[in-house]
Amino acid sequence: MHLRDLLNEAMAGMLARPVRSALTTLGTVLGIATLVITLGVAATAGNQIVGRFDELTATSVTVDVFPDDPPLVGWTAVDQVTRLRGVTSAAAISENEKSANLRVRSNNLLDPSRVTDQTLTVIASTPGLPSALKGRMMQGRYFDAGHLARGDKVVVLGQRAATMLGVTRVDRAPAIFIGNQAYTVIGILGELGREKNLTSAIMLPPTIGRRFGLGEVTKVLVNTNLGAADLIAKQAPLALSPGNEGALQVTSPPSPTRARDGVQNDVNSLFLILGLVSLVVGAVGIANVTLVTVMERITEIGLRRALGAARRHIAAQFLLESTLIGLTGGVIGASIGVLAIVAVSAARQWTPVLDVRLAAAAPVAGALVGLLAGLYPALRGARMEPVDALR
Repeated sequence: MHLRDLLNEAMAGMLARPVRSALTTLGTVLGIATLVITLGVAATAGNQIVGRFDELTATSVTVDVFPDDPPLVGWTAVDQVTRLRGVTSAAAISENEKSANLRVRSNNLLDPSRVTDQTLTVIASTPGLPSALKGRMMQGRYFDAGHLARGDKVVVLGQRAATMLGVTRVDRAPAIFIGNQAYTVIGILGELGREKNLTSAIMLPPTIGRRFGLGEVTKVLVNTNLGAADLIAKQAPLALSPGNEGALQVTSPPSPTRARDGVQNDVNSLFLILGLVSLVVGAVGIANVTLVTVMERITEIGLRRALGAARRHIAAQFLLESTLIGLTGGVIGASIGVLAIVAVSAARQWTPVLDVRLAAAAPVAGALVGLLAGLYPALRGARMEPVDALR
């Protein structure tokens, strides 16, 4: 038999029972569509996860400064870091064990019926701390260079610290007492993106912090543009303390590329298993229907063998039929899968991510599934003897 004749016979076999062929193709359609959708949605979701990871953590660099005499990093050194290309914000802070447990109260009255003192953390910082913490001023403002120059006795409360002290408004310039000294509250800082423990802290200008042993910088927080963290992590110590950069400890985020690959590989592995299971179900359906078709066409097989058809012709005919069913299911399933990915991405306002090679390989995978599924039924039909088939 010529290839053209074999193809005509296979098409005739498919179209002879259109409903059965359609239902058989449906199994492959569902399997291929599930495979394309799951891999496409996994890649799209992985891209969104990595995007959020990049926004939250892949731009944060922390430089820890150890106590030394003279101090390794001065308060004005943070200005050198902000000049680096790729740095969006930076701030220096000072904290120690002594200032981590200071007794603070919101008024100077002794009320035996209630607890007025709170044990809170007190830190000193430069004016750029809200940006460095990726935070937002809930009320009021943060102290600036003018407060530092004048030596104003002002403080900013973390959101939780303000709640503990009962400070709800700053428009009337409330005061808190650290020890016996009053300080004016000019702002409340909340919604921190990093160093969230500072929501229960009290922030002072460096000029005031020296009273509590907060005269030396202990940590520098740096935020960078996306992709610049690795470079800034190398340059920041040199900018902060030239000649002593080896004594500073830098903590930089992991590589976004490795994180992206890890997230996408994990998600893809999970959904790939689900897609393959669906594809196996479709293959079993093709094998079952092809086997039933062989059993129903025993007389046809016997007649063809009696007229001179070889075993390979019978096997090739049924293999081609199952392959065409798989190929048709693969084309339809891949189309449905691509449309579903675009629809899901549009509904979620995501950017659809789909490997073009996957969409192109899906029909080939469907044809391969059909070929493998029809292998046993085709061989069984080819092994029939003409006399037994005609009987």
